[in-house]
Amino acid sequence: MTTLRLLGVFGLLLGLAGCGTTPTSVVEQPTTARPQAQPAQVASNGAIYQAAAYRPLFEDRRARHVGDVLTIVINEKTQAGKQASSNASKTSEVDSSISTVAGLPLKMFQGLGVNAEASNAYDDKSALNSSNTFSGSVTVTVIEVLPNGNLIVAGEKQIALDKGTEYIRLSGVVQPDTIQADNTVSSTKVADARLEYRTSAKFDTAEVMGWLGRFFLSFIPL
Repeated sequence: MTTLRLLGVFGLLLGLAGCGTTPTSVVEQPTTARPQAQPAQVASNGAIYQAAAYRPLFEDRRARHVGDVLTIVINEKTQAGKQASSNASKTSEVDSSISTVAGLPLKMFQGLGVNAEASNAYDDKSALNSSNTFSGSVTVTVIEVLPNGNLIVAGEKQIALDKGTEYIRLSGVVQPDTIQADNTVSSTKVADARLEYRTSAKFDTAEVMGWLGRFFLSFIPL
C-alpha cells in the first residue's frame, strides 16, 4: 500500500512538472507598472500655472514618468573567438652496468648491464567560436524614475505559435537623452540590459541529457 501511494505521489509530481510551461527568466523586476495616481484635490498655486499637473504646451511624447511606454529597438550582435595550443615532450634514458671488481660479493651480478628508455609527448589544440544575432523590437514600461532622471524599464512580449508560446523579455536602465524623437531607443544604449528570447516548447529539454545518462557518465570514463 505504501509503495502504491509513493508511486501515486511521484506520478502527480511528474504531471505538475509537465504543466509548468512558462520558461524561467533573467528579468528580475516586474515587466509592467501603472501610472502614479494623481491626488483627487490639488492645491491651487496659481491662476494659470499648476505645478502638480503642468505639461509643456509643445512637449513631445517621450517616456519620462512611471507607467509611460518606450520602444526598445533590439539590435544585438556579438562575436567571440578563442584559439589555444600547447605541446610538451620529455625523453629520458638510463644506461648503466656493474663493473667487474675483485673482492665484491655476489660476483654473478658483475658485468651486468641495465638500459632503459622512456619518452612522453603531449599535444593539445582547441578552438572556440561563438556568434549571436538578436534583432527586433519590444515596447517596455517605465518601472521607476531614478533620482538622476534615468528610467528603469522592463517589458515582455508573448507570441503564441501553434503549440508553443515565445517570450521576449527585456529590462534595463535608459538615459532620457538617448531616447529618439519617435520615443525609441537602441538596445545598445540600455544599461544593465537583460534581453532574452525563450519558448515554452520542449526544444531546450530535448537538448539536455537525461538524469540517468548524466548519472552513468559521472563515473564511466569516455
